[in-house]
Amino acid sequence: RNQSSLVVRAKMSFAAKAEEFITFINSSRSAYHAVETAKNRLVKSGFVGLSEKNSFSSIRPGGKYWFTRNQSSLVAFTVGKKWKSGNAFTIVGAHTDSPVLKVKPVSNVVNYGYCQVGVECYGGGLWYTWFDRDLTLAGRVLVSTETGFESKLVYIDRPILRVPSLAIHLDRTANDSFSPNKETALVPVLGSVIKQTLENDAGTEHNSALLALLAEKLGTTADKIQNFDLTVCDFQDSTIGGLNKEYIFSGRLDNLMSSFCGIEALIDSATEESLDEDGTVRMVALFDHEEVGSCSAYGAMSPLVEDSIERISVALGTLLNEQPDILATKTNSFIISADMAHAVHPNYGAKHENNHRPQMNKGPVIKSNANQRYATTSESSLVIELLCKKYNIPFQKFVVRNDAPCGSTIGPILSSGLGVRTVDIGNPQLAMHSIREMCGVDDTTHCINLLKAFFQEFVELDQTIKID
Repeated sequence: RNQSSLVVRAKMSFAAKAEEFITFINSSRSAYHAVETAKNRLVKSGFVGLSEKNSFSSIRPGGKYWFTRNQSSLVAFTVGKKWKSGNAFTIVGAHTDSPVLKVKPVSNVVNYGYCQVGVECYGGGLWYTWFDRDLTLAGRVLVSTETGFESKLVYIDRPILRVPSLAIHLDRTANDSFSPNKETALVPVLGSVIKQTLENDAGTEHNSALLALLAEKLGTTADKIQNFDLTVCDFQDSTIGGLNKEYIFSGRLDNLMSSFCGIEALIDSATEESLDEDGTVRMVALFDHEEVGSCSAYGAMSPLVEDSIERISVALGTLLNEQPDILATKTNSFIISADMAHAVHPNYGAKHENNHRPQMNKGPVIKSNANQRYATTSESSLVIELLCKKYNIPFQKFVVRNDAPCGSTIGPILSSGLGVRTVDIGNPQLAMHSIREMCGVDDTTHCINLLKAFFQEFVELDQTIKID
């Protein structure tokens, strides 16, 4: 009876954390919204905002902080009260972007009586999944004000776009080989010309009715809209599904699931008691532009993490009258690159290597690749395995088949750029890069527990592993 009660309580805990994630991701329809939602969770938990434009001299041991870059990337960190120069940074890295359709700089399209919105493919999406979905827009809009220009986030909370399929009667080969032209077939329908306002849109960059709708949502006028970065997104909310409510059905699981788990683990680990005894800087870095190679001022190829390590180390060294030893800090540090993993597919099991077939709800996956597409080493993998075993967290392992290509993550980028030990992990999921993906409910809690254990126990564990 006691064992049964424990199982029931565990399942309730798993479900509760999954529901928190559902709330998080339904508020995160774009990378900008994901950062805003994460920031709000941090603020609610007592984290203090900083600005990269100003000095970091205000940070103190025992403090909790965050800052953003471009509103699409975020760094949050805590400072242990026993911090000393040369001590470790324990870092979890993830990304806020997902493969999407983005509105073009000149988007006004009219074809055969339809008003459409010109879009650009961002990342490597499963684009056929975007057909026949109720779509809308989310992102950032720059508006003029009395004092200058202001960035505002917008989400149109009703379906306004759709990419309709071509009827089978007009293409009998559609079920044999569906390969839509990304330039001509993925242009969403916004409305009909006959219902459009009488205003002549010819020659304008964007549909006037669309601009008016954006202005209405922002509480301004269309003429005040100067520019924007808008993402086409699925209007359907994320939800819990499956016969036993064991799955999460959602878009953007890659990689907002890892982003959520990182933020939650940092918040959960940052108790006063824990920080009193901690000598590290615990950090979560959420990057933009991973899906297109990370090469931007806000991606993992930027000096975002390196700048953060240097600025924090210098500020604390000045405060404590110590000379910062940033090279020692890098050597002592450790990064978990958290990005989703491929669960074995029930209909395509042969796509996985025989001994490496991760399953949903069986714990995070340690991802390895001999050709360094993942940053995992025998040492960095051991750190994860030991933490999981200590806290009874299930874990799995994955390598790609030799006759299949292997994706990559921010892991190798950060590891090679910083010279910091790194491991690649992620929760298993199906339908990666689809507009509608799925993963396991239980794995949300498993991942948070692992990352929390990493923040709290890495330094002690690291002292038992003798390499160099």
